Amino acid sequence: MIINSNTQIVGVQTPAVKYAAENLRRDIQKVCNKTEVFGCQIVLEEQALEKECFCIRKRENSMVIQASDELGFIYGIYEISRTFLGVHAFWFWNAQEFVCKEEIAIPDDYLFYSKPFRIKYRGWFVNDEVLIHTWMVDREKDKPWEMVFEALLRCGGNLVIPGTDLNARKYAVLASKMGLIVTHHHAEPLGAEMFARAYPDLNASYDQYPEKFHGLWRDAINRQKDRKVIWNLGFRGQGDRPFWMDDIRYQSDEARGKLMSELIQRQYDMVKEMDANAVCSTNLYGETMDLYKKDCLKLPEDVIKIWADNGYGKMVSRRQGNENPRICALPEKKEEANGIYYHVSFYDLQAANHITMLPNTPEFVKRELMEVLERGGDDFWIINCSNVKPHVYYLDLIAQLWKNGDIDIEQHRKEYVENYYGLEEAGQIIERLKEYPHYTAAYGKEEDEHAGEQFANHVVRILVTQYIKNHEKRSEELLWATKGKTLAEQVQWYQAICGKAAASYQEYLRKCRMTEAVLNGKAQELFRDSLFLQVRIYYHCFQGAFLVCKSLSEGFQENYQAAFYQAGKARKEYLKANDAMREQEHGKWYGFYENECLTDIKQTAWVLQGWMSYLRTLGDGPHYYQWQREYLYSEKDRRVMLILNMENHLQDQELFELMEAKLDGGK
Repeated sequence: MIINSNTQIVGVQTPAVKYAAENLRRDIQKVCNKTEVFGCQIVLEEQALEKECFCIRKRENSMVIQASDELGFIYGIYEISRTFLGVHAFWFWNAQEFVCKEEIAIPDDYLFYSKPFRIKYRGWFVNDEVLIHTWMVDREKDKPWEMVFEALLRCGGNLVIPGTDLNARKYAVLASKMGLIVTHHHAEPLGAEMFARAYPDLNASYDQYPEKFHGLWRDAINRQKDRKVIWNLGFRGQGDRPFWMDDIRYQSDEARGKLMSELIQRQYDMVKEMDANAVCSTNLYGETMDLYKKDCLKLPEDVIKIWADNGYGKMVSRRQGNENPRICALPEKKEEANGIYYHVSFYDLQAANHITMLPNTPEFVKRELMEVLERGGDDFWIINCSNVKPHVYYLDLIAQLWKNGDIDIEQHRKEYVENYYGLEEAGQIIERLKEYPHYTAAYGKEEDEHAGEQFANHVVRILVTQYIKNHEKRSEELLWATKGKTLAEQVQWYQAICGKAAASYQEYLRKCRMTEAVLNGKAQELFRDSLFLQVRIYYHCFQGAFLVCKSLSEGFQENYQAAFYQAGKARKEYLKANDAMREQEHGKWYGFYENECLTDIKQTAWVLQGWMSYLRTLGDGPHYYQWQREYLYSEKDRRVMLILNMENHLQDQELFELMEAKLDGGK
């Protein structure tokens, strides 16, 4: 029995199964050359199997996929694609290369029964989705989202928050059509329209407008009642923050918990009135977990309680501004329905990773998630996958955990690299990937306090902004990280970390360059697009941050010309990091990083451009001729002051380039 270009798929029943079947047909055409030879049929057949499970067996000249439900068939279809065609879960995101064949033989004794997943509800939150928000594939704006949902299904996911705010409402339709259960952002209960968007001229206060909130919730239920939904219950403010920040009437934990408890119960009742068997959840996140642990929040018994990591993979409460209590955020009662919201990507304007991989080890991630399982957190896992592409390795790792409840880290890393890079190229890449978290910068003493690329960008902007506003005062925004009493002390603290990080990443980058040089073809291209790119981002950003610290230190000494020069060199490093991203936008990736606006490396360069102008004002203003004469004129011309300047005043960048050429040969 063989699969070839003439293989047909029959017995398709629902639109979601049809989606998967069409993808399998696409995969067959991608892998198999056209032929006149007859191929086997792939037959879908209902059978009384456990929910979401499937069996694949041979029968005469057919491969039969047996399942009892939609997802069982979908998983069975993708299992054939993986096992026989070699199409892996992240084939699109890792630009997997396929070697075409005439046909693929099926072993005579082939029989496969799938096992139930270790986690009941499992999926991704497509959050902070600024890259895929503007990027198009084949000139189709929805295609990236389709590829996200396909990858999730191939990973065995069954649940998704399909974007944030307007995106979530838009792409919930596509996610449902592809067979996924939809759930909601913790700041958007029931997936309802935000009050501030529906009523922009009104104060978003429940006490003032209860019926308007009820109406939004009712509309959301009616809009989604024909879909598979896990209904998220809760009540936050309009800016993903505690509601009492917008309503000062609630000043005590008791008052806050009482209102939230009442509103969650009302939402629960509204959903259950529509469907008595509806599944509901609520996020114990930030202030909600604090109220729950203080016994100020009462929840219906069968609501899934979703605990959350701190954004860095540690199951403790997240840092909020300068407050970081690190309260344990793990389920306490195994008999209760519990789940987690876990990040492989996070955005906090402090130190997280968004366009690079999680800076903590896979062993650390496994340990945290295994403890979640030991505490009974196996009902619901939602993973913040961000824009997918930078995070595929950790997403693949967690998918193995939600499938099996355990993972061999070394074996998984080997299989991951071999699947996407090929057997011949695997050795060095495995080593480079293994080294990644060990080169990351530590900004604190806790095991999870390793810096993502935001640390080398947001902290720079904080320090420079504070200097311009008032350099005699420290930045209050950095008290989460350093207790330095002056801005100068904060800069010294930051410089020590960034200098060490830049040196570390320089060594790592050297290793990656050596690996990249010996790779060939698609393996080399993928390495450049993924790990190598991320190391380049880290090196240039931390080198830039280190130079900013030198610039600030010169500024404290009123050596404004030296400060200007160091700022110019720092700006170049950030532009190199941004250029590194844009250089990898080949083929279908064209424009992928164009809207990189959260870490926003190019904005750091823009802030430094303003910092250079500020320093030039301090050191060369108000007439702006002295520095120009010093670097543009010869010694004899510079000393003759009959006319201050014979040329137009140079722009800051033009002046910096003159300085750079004279001081270090333009390096």
